[in-house]
Parts: sequence; structure tokens; C-alpha cells
Amino acid sequence: MSTPARRRDAVENRAGIVDAATAAIGHDPHASIAAIAARAGLSRRALYGHFDDRNAIVREVIAAGAARFNAIADRIDDADSRLALARLASELWREAAHVQAAAALALDDAHLPETSAALAPLRRRIDAIVRRGQDSGELRTDLPAPTLSRLLEETGRMVIARVDAESATARSIAVTAVLGIAGLSWTEARDLMDQHPDLEAQ
Repeated sequence: MSTPARRRDAVENRAGIVDAATAAIGHDPHASIAAIAARAGLSRRALYGHFDDRNAIVREVIAAGAARFNAIADRIDDADSRLALARLASELWREAAHVQAAAALALDDAHLPETSAALAPLRRRIDAIVRRGQDSGELRTDLPAPTLSRLLEETGRMVIARVDAESATARSIAVTAVLGIAGLSWTEARDLMDQHPDLEAQ
């Protein structure tokens, strides 16, 4: 096999391992090297040919997930802050496997600083939406913007950890929960989602 072909195979194998690790960690934050290798269809020895240890794989999962999330956040440009939060929650949920892996890692103290740093652009986007929404009166103002932003983040993380990603109503639950913390009643959240059916589209 030529060198370029070997390099291409190596890149594809590495990406396959990261995808397998993302799925495994999404189901079990402490998924072992053996579990990740099995999901990737590789032996542990073959896996170690691409990564030095489990932490190296976890770092790659964090980086890949953060890149996806930050790209989604960067695309959200709705003028209405309520719709912006709803769309952000919906689009992040579309990345269910990656979202659940990131949530699992974010709850793991060993990787909290790394995860937090990688998701800084997403966090800044949430902060900006909240401040704009409070200034316009679209979002609740009884809480300081930084506190509301963190509550929204924690609500999303809790929903991700508790709700079955395969459920047909999972995205609806995620969006409703985020909007509820933002200050909307459940009927207001439902009205917004009815006006924008793409928020729940599969």
C-alpha cells in the first residue's frame, strides 16, 4: 500500500476511534479502553497504535465535540433571544451522541477544566444571548445575566443526562426545559415551538 493510502487509512481509523469513544462515553463516562476498542471494532493493541492512552482519546473527544458545539453556536443569529436559545438547544440536541459524551465528560471533575476551556466560545454565545434578551425584556431579569447563563447551561446538561436521546420527544423536552429556565411558561414555550416546527423536526 502506498504511503498516502496508509496515511488516509490511519486518519480514518483515528476518526473511527473518536466516534466510537464518543458513543461509549455518552453511555458510560468511565468507558474503558477495552470498551472503546470493541465499539471501534479494533483490538486494544490496534487502538494503542493511534492513541497513547485513554486520556489522549478523551482529549480528542472533547476537542471534536467542542468544535461541533462552537460551530453551531456561531450559526445562531435569531434576533429574538427566546428563539435563539430554543434553536441553540434544538441544534445541540441534534448532535445527541456528541452532546451526551460532552455532558458526561463535563460532569467528570478530571476533565472539567479542559471541557470548560474548549467550550468557551459556546459559553460566550449563551452569555450574549442572555444579556440581549434581558435588555429587551424577552428573558427573565430577576437573575443576573451570568447566573442565568450558568443555570441554562446546567439545565441543558441535566436534561442530556436524564433524557433518552432516542426518545421522539427528547428534543422537545430539551428546548422546553431551557426556555422554562429562561423565564417562559410552558404554554409560551409550546407556542414558540409551534410557530417554528423546525425546532422539533427529526
